[in-house]
Amino acid sequence: MTEVIRDIPFLATDRVEALLDIERHLIAEQSTIERWFRGQWQRTPPPFYASVDLRNAGFKLAPVDTNLFSAGFNNLNPEFSALYVSAIQHYLNQYYPGLERVLLVPENHTRNLFYLESVARLRELLELAGLDVRVGSLIVEDRTVYDLPSGGQLLLEPLCRDGGRLSTTGFDAQVILLNNDLSGGVPEILVGLEQPILPPLAAGWRNRRKSQHFTHYRAVAQELAEVIGIDPWLIDPVFRRCQGIDFMRSEGRECLVANVDAVLEITRERYAHYGIHQRPFVIVKADAGTYGMGIMTAYSGDEFLDLNRKERTRMAKSKEGLPVSDVFIQEGVYTFEQTAQEAVAEPVVYMIGQQVLGGFYRVHTERGRDENLNAPGAHFEPMSFGQTCVLPCRKSPPDAPVNRYYAYGVIARLTLVAAAREMADWRRQGTPETGQ
Repeated sequence: MTEVIRDIPFLATDRVEALLDIERHLIAEQSTIERWFRGQWQRTPPPFYASVDLRNAGFKLAPVDTNLFSAGFNNLNPEFSALYVSAIQHYLNQYYPGLERVLLVPENHTRNLFYLESVARLRELLELAGLDVRVGSLIVEDRTVYDLPSGGQLLLEPLCRDGGRLSTTGFDAQVILLNNDLSGGVPEILVGLEQPILPPLAAGWRNRRKSQHFTHYRAVAQELAEVIGIDPWLIDPVFRRCQGIDFMRSEGRECLVANVDAVLEITRERYAHYGIHQRPFVIVKADAGTYGMGIMTAYSGDEFLDLNRKERTRMAKSKEGLPVSDVFIQEGVYTFEQTAQEAVAEPVVYMIGQQVLGGFYRVHTERGRDENLNAPGAHFEPMSFGQTCVLPCRKSPPDAPVNRYYAYGVIARLTLVAAAREMADWRRQGTPETGQ
């Protein structure tokens, strides 16, 4: 992460007819949409928090990744702290009334001080919501204070296990809040706890798959599209999945080639239908994992027949060096949002429970419109959401900021419904390693 530069992105394309049509439908059907969402939350409660990466191509507005262990809270606009605190209180009052003590368990990469800034900001928001919070680390052996770039400090304490309860010394938590995506698996100290764990251990990347999430999202997008009368492709990226891939041994290439070409063919058909002249592409990435690792842009399946060693090595491992064998092939969605300096950007939207908090733009000066922006060199620009993400203005044009941000909030909440359905599946199926 680099220093924050005040350069708010804008949509830089003339091909906005489809987007304007989406926004008109969302504005006109706002009451119906909000009623539909209320029904969803009654059937499937939302996760405690989530963030979603969106891409706005002008002709398509769609999510490309949903994170259930959100970081980056320090990048949210501090002017709307009251909104963030209110969302936390609303969630707790609805699902955990009487909750007083929370144990926050972060990721293990304590050398990343910008991540620790996010943990410190999350802790601050929880405390402002009236909670007593401790931060318990899976790796520190003694109480350790970290000096942060902002000038603040963060205390990490070693975790203790006593029977079925997890704590830090002298602190008996009622709820465990995970901010660790468990890419390396579920530590034994977290298995079989009496305390509720948010999100559940099954949400970790050892169990969760992007393909499962986007299968649910496809159904959710179809349902809402029918309600408001739009083509679901305009808000839903096509995808396929390949298993048993070994990039280093070039095993499973046939599956990659066939499915990359299948996604491209579907995309070409939709582009032709809408008169879109951009070249279709796909994003190929690990089906499990995050942090923007193991990601490749491709325009043809044949590109996977002749990967060089550097490309194979980059694709073969994800976070914590874990091997990649299941691959997610996703329709590439261009981003035509850019800054005045012509750096490409994409919105990242944050939610607590069913409430949209706002978010920020991820901006990258060295990446293209068809590339992953979650990479070293990115910086962040807070979005001035305020209340605009939940209240469109029918008197303003469809592309006015208040209405565009409302559209972002609707798509983000669709991913939240999909995540809620994932969690419902885990509860029904059970996962032996989690004890939940």
